[in-house]
Amino acid sequence: MIAVLTIFLLCLCVITALGVVRAGNLFTAVMLMGIYSLLMAAVFLLLDAPDVALTEAAVGAGISTVLLLSALSLTAEEEHAGGIEPVLAAAVVLITAAIIFYATFDKPPLGDPDAPVHRHVAADYVPMTQEQVDIPNVVTAVLATFRGYDTLGEVVVVLTAAIGVLFLIGPDAPQGRHAPSGNLAEGGLKHHQPLRIVGKIAIPFIILFALYVQFHGEYSPGGGFQAGALLAAAIILYGLLEGRHAAASVIHPAVLRTMAAGGALLFGGVGVTTMLLGGRFLEYNVLRDDPIDAQHLGILVIEAGVGVTVAGVLILIYHAFAARGRP
Repeated sequence: MIAVLTIFLLCLCVITALGVVRAGNLFTAVMLMGIYSLLMAAVFLLLDAPDVALTEAAVGAGISTVLLLSALSLTAEEEHAGGIEPVLAAAVVLITAAIIFYATFDKPPLGDPDAPVHRHVAADYVPMTQEQVDIPNVVTAVLATFRGYDTLGEVVVVLTAAIGVLFLIGPDAPQGRHAPSGNLAEGGLKHHQPLRIVGKIAIPFIILFALYVQFHGEYSPGGGFQAGALLAAAIILYGLLEGRHAAASVIHPAVLRTMAAGGALLFGGVGVTTMLLGGRFLEYNVLRDDPIDAQHLGILVIEAGVGVTVAGVLILIYHAFAARGRP
């Protein structure tokens, strides 16, 4: 039954993707992309990957949609015809799809215990998590402990991406080019009362859920990446409802820049602290006398750092887009 439902959802994903390609109206395309992300989140959930599903829903359907809507307010409503030859584009897509389809024949069956991923260190993660970390969410335990270096690298990549975006489009409105007062990013949806009411009702629950995901990620799906994206989605949604300046009054851009860098520094600072206490980098056991309590403390702090960086980066990118006017 699950396999049939998964295939059905994947077919809907293909139909939705074709709708995005064929949609001439950019708003329609953005909404279809959000639907596609929700369908993929459902697929991940059926494949027993709730953490990935939560990330896809928060980032793909949530934060990406509101960022695209912010960018859409600076562009034309309809897509302009491009100069790309449709035959050449179709040939490239078909060749790429054929290569990917051929590569799938070399993949092991779903759930195969003899798959390469199950024959190396991953086979030790479950018993080691129960013995050394003692938290129910194996995904959080692995990412924060056994793969702590990788997670720190991911946080640095997120911060670097934000720096690159801000260098490209600037943190503030370009001099001499200000967004018009009728712009969605500047004026918000003040004339759409039903949307404002529904949005303001939803925002507190989004923030509450973000806090739950942040501080309950050890025991249920979630963690810093998902919580940061949810918090950013709430703030950006408020900006879409009330205007960019209202969102900036909630969290000032200077504070956002501190958050973006400070979260990564907090993560790295935990590693430096463990070294100063006589342990290795990100070896949480030295943080407390009880090794299990030390693991919990270390995971809690670094996940907070991840959430702060992700939220700061995403909201900064929103302000960078919203501050630009139409060319």
